[in-house]
Amino acid sequence: MKFLSEWAIPLFILLVLAGGEYKGVKVYETFLQGAEEGLKTGIRLLPIFLAIFGGIAVFRASGALDFLCRLCAPLGNLLQIPQEILPLGLIKPLSGSGTLGLMIDLVQKHGPDSLIGTMAALVAGCSETTFYVLTVYLGAIKINRPKHLLLMGLLGDLAAFLTAVFIARWILG
Repeated sequence: MKFLSEWAIPLFILLVLAGGEYKGVKVYETFLQGAEEGLKTGIRLLPIFLAIFGGIAVFRASGALDFLCRLCAPLGNLLQIPQEILPLGLIKPLSGSGTLGLMIDLVQKHGPDSLIGTMAALVAGCSETTFYVLTVYLGAIKINRPKHLLLMGLLGDLAAFLTAVFIARWILG
């Protein structure tokens, strides 16, 4: 098994190269063309990345995240959602790395086997970063009005968040 895991990627690359040569594809030229297109896409998406990460930094630094958590606290209490978990639910649609940072803080503070640590881990892994996906991927293919996609993505994020909280409560009682 160790041999297979060490050689899987090099063998796959050799298989692709051999298949390309067999079919008469100019493998190196095709690779360079794909790399050039990828670089152009990356450069075109750079302003989008800067806007996302800048917006998240402003959202957190301005106190807007804390304000929204205080607004959601009564509903969170009603649903038995610990207040420490609420920021994860609000940040997850915006930033996977921001969610990961908050999750790490909670796991270090409360422990990985605690209710809050388990909830944090489940929330961090339960859904996609909706705004990131819509901005980057739809921006790359130039879809400008993702109204219904945004609504469905946010509803999916909410369902995933509530399910993660429920599962953590169910597992740890």
